[in-house]
Amino acid sequence: MLENKSLGFKELVAIAVGGMVGGGIFTILGIAVSIVGFLAPFAIALGGIIAFFAAYSYVKLGVYYKDEGATYAFYKRTYPNSPMAASFIGWYTIFGYISTLSLYAYTFSSYGISGFEFADNEIIRKAVAIAIIWLFALINLWSVRGMGRLEDLMVYTKLVILFIISMVLMYYGETDFHTFTQTFAKDFEQSSTMNIIIVASVTFVAYEGFQLVINAVNEMENPEKNIPKAIYTAVILVAIIYFIIALGAVMAIPVDDLIKNKEYALASGAADIMGAWGSNLVIVGAVLATSSAISGTMFGSSRQMARIAADGYLPNILSKRKKHIPTYAIATMAATATVLILVGGLRLILEFGSITFLLVSLLMAIANFKIRKKTNSSTLFTIIAIFGLLIGVTFILFYEFKTQANQLFFIAGLYAVLSIGAWSYAKVQKVV
Repeated sequence: MLENKSLGFKELVAIAVGGMVGGGIFTILGIAVSIVGFLAPFAIALGGIIAFFAAYSYVKLGVYYKDEGATYAFYKRTYPNSPMAASFIGWYTIFGYISTLSLYAYTFSSYGISGFEFADNEIIRKAVAIAIIWLFALINLWSVRGMGRLEDLMVYTKLVILFIISMVLMYYGETDFHTFTQTFAKDFEQSSTMNIIIVASVTFVAYEGFQLVINAVNEMENPEKNIPKAIYTAVILVAIIYFIIALGAVMAIPVDDLIKNKEYALASGAADIMGAWGSNLVIVGAVLATSSAISGTMFGSSRQMARIAADGYLPNILSKRKKHIPTYAIATMAATATVLILVGGLRLILEFGSITFLLVSLLMAIANFKIRKKTNSSTLFTIIAIFGLLIGVTFILFYEFKTQANQLFFIAGLYAVLSIGAWSYAKVQKVV
């Protein structure tokens, strides 16, 4: 089998699931419960439905164009007379990926050293985060096949562990089904539809990653079959996983504890219920989740960065490859993520990433609608996707403004900086 055609269905699902099930499920649970209580599992699942609508446009455009540039390339080729738009969407998307790489590495470090005396040492935490970024950069530089096999091992082991965690939580849970349905009904009466949609929108960042499959189009077998099959399988699988874990958590862990601990709700809850072995199981799950997310995100986004650079919207050196591997792009992503980790403020950058991926998915749906006849897309389904994603973008911005206005202003400033860079390259560089 040729090196550049070494990824089959199993590896592609692993890349997509690895990109989605990163630090998200370990951080969104407490936030979701604090907003909608026992409705959290269903609101998180609703986020999966939004992701499925987003995936529809990516699948259609991916099969039609078969371009590893994915998000950037689809927009550029659908609107060939608008180089400025292509440059902007390219810069936004790449930095969104880099921000998630930084967060995954930081989450990995936080969980990985949590059992040691130096767990609260910020310098050590950042050092470990940077080390794991570069470890997976080296793995991605090693070979496509090597990355794919390691991704398989991490992702499928992670899924087994997460399934065990959710089953154990349900088994040890003090809330029986009758009590759960009563509390659910009460929360349903008290929660507004707006709050449910807000949770679904915030949750969308936990589903980001399915589009990484398309970045591997030059290394995959049978794209026409494997792109839709792998992406739809991954989105549905991840939505089910999130729902089961969230359901197990709200049935086993007191709501007040979930709200109080937020980012570490699952780990702390497992420790209280199952003791040290439960906490260790969650830590292993978190380490595997973040590891596979780092690997899958770096694999796909580096290829997209190389494509953008080849078109003249980023430094040309980033387009250079060795044996089909974009070595300079991988190294640059790792270096930029390192800077973000050193600077800090990763939670702010994560919110930038969540808004960016919702917005970019909306733009992809609009692009697919424009050429829906060429991609053989359903007009009705595409319109529903556009409407659903537009609601998601609107509600997440509303949530940010309502709860963390300063953070929203910071994100706006970050967009301004990226816009200057995108504008400069769109003006100076020739479009290939």
